[in-house]
Amino acid sequence: MRLYDLKPAPGSKKKPKRLGRGESSGQGKTAGRGHKGQKARSGGGVGVGFEGGQMPLQRRLPKRGFTNIFKKTYSLVNLSALEAFAENSVVDAEVLAASGIIRKASAPVKLLAKGDLTKPLTVKVQAASKKALEKVAALGGRVEILTL
Repeated sequence: MRLYDLKPAPGSKKKPKRLGRGESSGQGKTAGRGHKGQKARSGGGVGVGFEGGQMPLQRRLPKRGFTNIFKKTYSLVNLSALEAFAENSVVDAEVLAASGIIRKASAPVKLLAKGDLTKPLTVKVQAASKKALEKVAALGGRVEILTL
């Protein structure tokens, strides 16, 4: 098959409706817009969400809460995920992203205490829970807290 052999599927290509081209065309005079009214005018019609003057749904519903624009979202890493690394290795965001534990190396990382760790590691993260700090320290490893 060549590029010049390609054809659209039969019936998929329709000619556009030619509006306002004389009465005998079947779409002359009002061109399918009916008689007068807002929808018959050029540029006419109602906006999205307009309900004919009735109070629109998005304005009738109560507004709740707010969005904190200063919220920090962390990539969470459990201690059990660090079991994959060799003893005494240095684990940071780049290493975690490369191994597929977190998605982005640029996002701040928080270490959580879920699961068990059996080897000492040096972990470089932006935040860690107290329990995670205790568990890593108990094995002879250390957690370095990096600034955001």
